[in-house]
Amino acid sequence: MLKNALIWGFTILLVTGLAGQSFSAISAEEAARLGKDLTPVGAEKAGNSDGTIPAWDGGITTPPAGYTKGMHHPDPYAADKIKFTITAANMEQYKDKLTVGHQELLKAYDTFKMNVYPTHRSASSPQRIYDMTKKVAQTAELINGGDGVSGTVNGIPFPIPKSGIEVLWNHMLRYRGNIASRQIAQAPMTRGGDYTLVKFEDEFSLIYSQEGMTEETLKNRILLFRQEVTAPARLAGNVLLVHETMNQVAEPRAAWVYNPGQRRVRRAPNVAYDNPGTAADSLRTSDQFDMFNGAPDRYDWKLVGKKELYIPYNNYLLHSDKLKYDDILTPLHLNPEYLRYELHRVWVVEATLREGARHLYKKRVFYIDEDSWQIMAADLYDNRDQLWRVSEGHSINYYEVPTFWTTLETHYDLQSGRYLALGLDNESSMYDFDIKRTDQDYSPGALRRAGRR
Repeated sequence: MLKNALIWGFTILLVTGLAGQSFSAISAEEAARLGKDLTPVGAEKAGNSDGTIPAWDGGITTPPAGYTKGMHHPDPYAADKIKFTITAANMEQYKDKLTVGHQELLKAYDTFKMNVYPTHRSASSPQRIYDMTKKVAQTAELINGGDGVSGTVNGIPFPIPKSGIEVLWNHMLRYRGNIASRQIAQAPMTRGGDYTLVKFEDEFSLIYSQEGMTEETLKNRILLFRQEVTAPARLAGNVLLVHETMNQVAEPRAAWVYNPGQRRVRRAPNVAYDNPGTAADSLRTSDQFDMFNGAPDRYDWKLVGKKELYIPYNNYLLHSDKLKYDDILTPLHLNPEYLRYELHRVWVVEATLREGARHLYKKRVFYIDEDSWQIMAADLYDNRDQLWRVSEGHSINYYEVPTFWTTLETHYDLQSGRYLALGLDNESSMYDFDIKRTDQDYSPGALRRAGRR
């Protein structure tokens, strides 16, 4: 415990003493720690002092027996038993390991609970991502005051972060495969538990991570994204196309939409920041997709430190095709019987709205998994400094790739008693990480041609 306290104290001093500065590449000596006392992407390899967090041993590197591509991923930890359950009645006992958002969810809804399971550090990536991380960690630099990054491709740019904005960039540039398609559903829930499903077909060309990519070839782009609404009928046929840039202040993200009623493609500059998310009934903003995406320039990003917290993790049960959407979607919150929480170390980053900037959220606190750089939870505050919304990123290791990524995002509105479930795939085909596409397939011209068919 003394060791943890000293590390925490040092982190606070570091952040306080270096606040406001820009940081860049680490030294060769620091990079040499990757794969030794640190994991290849910068997490502490060792477990914690009391043994409740194990050492990282490589994560899941091969699929379990019986798995074939196209299946919903069998749970490699299905034999685990619940260690204990956190409720409003006993939450004080666990308060130091709960996010503010989880504390408020427990207080607000007496039907909400957190089943805590044994911790498994399952996150993993291909070896080439580890190799590139060690390389780009020595060249990556923040530019434009942290609103952009250069000197990096493929790898995690800041595996030994010294500022909050570096942690955020690690999330936005983390490995999620090379290319992927998915069929998912979104449920904007009423307080009483009613919903109308919105169905999407998404495609991601994750060009930053693709093998052989160079920074010059990227042309300031991170990924290409295409999303088509397939249901309900009144929305079907609407298509969104996004070219995500690495420095969105110097070159804003390019976005287009196809409207089947108008049969035309038009630019969509409002697909960003706090503009409403697609068909989300105003329950999330555009930049809440993937827990956070887009330009960071409206916030100041403070690295609070690292903390042990109970977070959603290894959510294979929630991902199962044995469940129906009605099993999962209950009034006020997801059905807690299908949720899994584990104790993990997370980076805590606080984003505060810059003076003169505008956004629905005055402050946002993010909790980022040290093993994957995936944002696992977020607390979102309104302009009265009241906690407004709480987000969770229920994640699994897609071990055929491998990559650690969300299977379902939830965004709870504490003020209305409503929530949004985004990414439901239990009744859909599984993610496909082997589709064949070219960059031209993600051009406005391709969008126009697809709309005419």
